Amino acid sequence: MLADDALVLGHRLSEWCGFAPSPEEDLALANLALDQLGLARALFAAAGLDEDRYAYFRDAREFRNCLLVEQPNGDFAHSIVRQLLYSAWALPFWTAAAGAADPALTAVAGKAEKEAAYHLRHAREWLVRLGDGTAESHARAQAALEQLWPFAAELLDPPADPALPDPAPLRAAWEATVSATLARATLARPAACWPRAGGREGRHSEAFGKMLAEMQSLARAHPGAVW
Repeated sequence: MLADDALVLGHRLSEWCGFAPSPEEDLALANLALDQLGLARALFAAAGLDEDRYAYFRDAREFRNCLLVEQPNGDFAHSIVRQLLYSAWALPFWTAAAGAADPALTAVAGKAEKEAAYHLRHAREWLVRLGDGTAESHARAQAALEQLWPFAAELLDPPADPALPDPAPLRAAWEATVSATLARATLARPAACWPRAGGREGRHSEAFGKMLAEMQSLARAHPGAVW
């Protein structure tokens, strides 16, 4: 589940290479993508799984990532809102995981926590710039928030594995971070809505199938190839 989150979000972020608003942001998003892919590799290794097989030779129904991370990039504001909602959960999760009972999880948590702190700071700074910027950037950020908000609830659902951190403190930390960021960005918190879920059970969007076909195409065309 955690490895799939990191793998899918890493791929989505990598799609910005060459398309970001500025050369500096192009490099920043590429580095965020590399952090996520590195985290996915570490988690697959900690679980004793073959990372190439799990990344490239599973069908969509076998992935357990949350629906939020697979959402298409959209415009820049859309990707920043997605990153904010995810990172606001990831930082307290990895902080708590450092004291988890599972030694494989704690071994990964230290580095993941540092990276999540940077990812959250990056997303918060950009969302404030967009939300409290021009009328156009504010409107785009608000629209992205309205569209992605229903997908955030799945992150905060109780995990199936009791070894994972208690979701209650994570929800409180997520709420505090998101609320404070939206206030600084002059963005309105969306009204209560029907939560979108199913990714943890392998029920994914049509967009995810298209993303997966692209991500897996080379490995499936040349199975067993090494480079």
